[in-house]
Amino acid sequence: MIVLKLHSAAGRWVVAGPVLGSGAVFLESSVVNVALPAIARDFHFGVVGLQWVINGYLLKLSALMLLGGALGDRFGRGRVFAIGCVAFAIASGGCALAPSLFTLVALRVVQGAAGALLVPNSLAMLDTAFAGEERGAAIGQWAAWSAVSTAAGPFAGGWLVDALSWRWVFSAVILFALVAAVIVTRHIARAAPPKRTAKNAASRRIDYLGAALGTLALAGIVGALMSGPAIGFTDWRVLAAGFGGAVCMVAFVILERRVAKPILALSIFKSRQFSGVNATTFLVYGALSGLFFLLMPQLQGNLHYSALRAGAALTPSNVIMLVLSPSMGRLSARIGPRLLMTIGGLVAAAGMVLFARVHEGASYLTTILPATIIFGIGLSILVAPLTSAVLSAVKEGDTGIASGINNAVARLAGLIATAVLPLAAGIGGSAKLEGAAFSAGYTRAMLISAGLCAAGAAVAWITVRNDGGARSAS
Repeated sequence: MIVLKLHSAAGRWVVAGPVLGSGAVFLESSVVNVALPAIARDFHFGVVGLQWVINGYLLKLSALMLLGGALGDRFGRGRVFAIGCVAFAIASGGCALAPSLFTLVALRVVQGAAGALLVPNSLAMLDTAFAGEERGAAIGQWAAWSAVSTAAGPFAGGWLVDALSWRWVFSAVILFALVAAVIVTRHIARAAPPKRTAKNAASRRIDYLGAALGTLALAGIVGALMSGPAIGFTDWRVLAAGFGGAVCMVAFVILERRVAKPILALSIFKSRQFSGVNATTFLVYGALSGLFFLLMPQLQGNLHYSALRAGAALTPSNVIMLVLSPSMGRLSARIGPRLLMTIGGLVAAAGMVLFARVHEGASYLTTILPATIIFGIGLSILVAPLTSAVLSAVKEGDTGIASGINNAVARLAGLIATAVLPLAAGIGGSAKLEGAAFSAGYTRAMLISAGLCAAGAAVAWITVRNDGGARSAS
């Protein structure tokens, strides 16, 4: 394996391709949020419709992330990444032309499946191309741009919605995905895939049945949670979806315990750090998803912001993350991720508490801006050390699966938070995205999100080792 220097020409290309590709996926995860009110007006739906637009994407992105990592380990990470980029671009073009809510949700599902091919392999390529502090800095850049692309989505989406149409929030990512495919094809994917010997062919057999069962389990359970508030949890369709999802989940766990090469190797969770970092990821990213899902409708519906102004509200956090995250990656490589993850989670939680104060008549300078700054500082401290910690918890040959699991956990957290948080906050099934009832539910949701983020910080402190990110030998 050739170890690259981050500031060499080759090193810059190896970072640029994964950043562009995964950035397109993360951007699409959030850029749609600010366009939701406009999409809702065009297709005439309420909160449940919004949940399907978001979760149709997150469902496949989370359920197939592990399969994407396994395919990369088997057939070559660069090749699988490039295929995912092209498929993502095609699906995004379809979303831009969607004539109905059903078609849009169906194409969002395809988008998510394509994203699941490229995201875990983007991070795994960086992890194997660099070493030591260079690895920490490269992952810090990836984490910074990933966080910025996620947080910049509302600003970019707002401008596109106001200046053009909500359909452009899908068209805008096509070029990023295609350029990423070209870069990786030229600079990474030409490398030969892992040699196929009889031994490693057997060891890298892919668990397609496990991937299917996992997808059906999530679809049934999440579908029931989203549809229940609107049509009733006693409706036979909700009961059938929930029961079917639960049965598939049980079958999935049984299968993963018995097959030789499961899609989700339960043994990997024997690592205390790996389990702890993923628990932290689930709690923190669930909180982040709740914030991004409900803040944009609150700003546009109750504070009467334009789509552009609502999206621009988070710009300071983007700048902070871009500046601080690479430094946090280097610092994590020197002092270990534990302290940084704990402090970052608590600071981000404080930002979410401040976001709970965003109500009709709130001033940007005295209410929204302080929340945005504190939130951005917290994420900057947290994200790069978290990413380094999860990869250092496993052997180098397992980084594709480890990256896939961690990214799947992050998207799964968003999927469940988007389905459950409105229900917990008392606005599940609501037909309106404005008014006193929605605003009160928004406040409750922000406080719940802050609690989740603080809980993630506590889990990190208890479970993550502080060894500077040395790779596990187990």
